Amino acid sequence: MTENNPNHNIKPAERVSAVSEYYFSRKLKEVARLNAEGKDIISLAIGSPDMPPSEAAINKLCEVARQDGSHGYQPTMGTPELREAMAGFYKRWYNVDLDPQKEIQPLIGSKEGILHVTLAFVNPGDEVLVPNPGYPTYTSLSKILGAKVVNYNLREDNGWQPDFDELEKTDLSKVKLMWTNYPNMPTGANAQEDTYRKLVDFAKRHSIVVVNDNPYSFILNEKPLSLLQIPEAKDCCIEFNSMSKSHNMPGWRVGMCASNSRFIEWILKIKSNIDSGTFRGIQLAAAEAYSNSDEWHRQANITTYRRRRDTAEQIMKELGCTFDPKQVGMFLWGKIPEKYNDAEELTERVLHEARVFITPGFIFGSNGERYIRISLCAKDDKIEEALSRIKGMKQK
Repeated sequence: MTENNPNHNIKPAERVSAVSEYYFSRKLKEVARLNAEGKDIISLAIGSPDMPPSEAAINKLCEVARQDGSHGYQPTMGTPELREAMAGFYKRWYNVDLDPQKEIQPLIGSKEGILHVTLAFVNPGDEVLVPNPGYPTYTSLSKILGAKVVNYNLREDNGWQPDFDELEKTDLSKVKLMWTNYPNMPTGANAQEDTYRKLVDFAKRHSIVVVNDNPYSFILNEKPLSLLQIPEAKDCCIEFNSMSKSHNMPGWRVGMCASNSRFIEWILKIKSNIDSGTFRGIQLAAAEAYSNSDEWHRQANITTYRRRRDTAEQIMKELGCTFDPKQVGMFLWGKIPEKYNDAEELTERVLHEARVFITPGFIFGSNGERYIRISLCAKDDKIEEALSRIKGMKQK
């Protein structure tokens, strides 16, 4: 439709005005323009793993793709091979037993799962608890679907864990869902068994479904935990997991949710009316990747990120930021110096003077306004070059 179209009576749905264009979608346009001008921007902003999946997974994808019968529609509930592999993954790493037929639903990534779970559990006007700071999609999709967002605080002085005393003082009468994300993004706070126990107790007492988004449990983390390890968690909680981070497969779009059979049945009812199953080659290759060796995980998720994290810590120090060295995950979260009015003032200076793109924490909520986030998803030489540029910026 041209801009001078005389029909001005066509308006978008109200939900379009409830959200803004995703920060990275907007900012990456600017970065692309700067690159076109020859600025050579180094991006340390987005958590998109730059390493390949396992060779076995790639080989399986190619093998299945060459089979004539692999290209038709696939079941929305996923292939038996993938569901079995997902159940085996949870047993192997978390010692959690899941019925692959009834307690697992493959997803086209966790982002899609946020949509389906909200549609399955929340009516327009109902409330959802969303962490501040937290993944922006928890907020934006809730708004698009007509739910009311009620933020709960995560603070550095509480280890970025929920403040349950504060939550108990909140009017919870209309709350249907609570979004949690441990290990946490953006703060890097690790999962804690005590927090998980409190979440299950909170969910049971208030008849709230707690949804834990758990894609980061393997990155720089020696002891992965799952909310579903807590007794009776499956009765009132849902957990998302994703192959994007842990298996270097962000573009493959393979995730999962796990819960009791009734919750999974409701989610499948919604999902089956929205999309179809992922390409069979991807499903069977994903099943293969779930068998990656312990050594593969250590090299991909610990050794490589540890090396990059050391350089990212040097960048934080050069910028005068403070950070918790116990953070896990594929980002480093740091508090900016007092001389800056806000995080964006610092990140814009770094972008235009050092030609390095890092993320201001305000996009994750008001409690992130004085923080920045550095991604570890760049080759070692790029992160080292970013450090060199920032050192040069400091001397100007």
